[in-house]
Amino acid sequence: MITITRSAADDARAARWVRASSRMLALLMLGTQVALAQAQGSPFMTGATSLQTNILAWLTPIAVILVMGLGAMAMANRMSWGWCLAAILGIAIAFGAPQIVTWVRGMFAV
Repeated sequence: MITITRSAADDARAARWVRASSRMLALLMLGTQVALAQAQGSPFMTGATSLQTNILAWLTPIAVILVMGLGAMAMANRMSWGWCLAAILGIAIAFGAPQIVTWVRGMFAV
């Protein structure tokens, strides 16, 4: 049987290594928690972003069908230009809403 003897210097070195490792681990865990807390954001912004994504997902096929219907009405010469301009304006507002909100918030420094 082999016995290993340890000196006091080895014990001190091992204790320093354990203390340094535990400090590094604590700093790493604290840094990770701060980063995750910042990345989450507010629940309102998460819900608003999800709502915006869902609305755009619904409006995309509706806008395509609307443009197809306007094209068919134009081919049949049964379209009022007011309808066409209203549809174009509605599509521009619906799909440009994030940019419009950013522009207005920038104007009023909000």
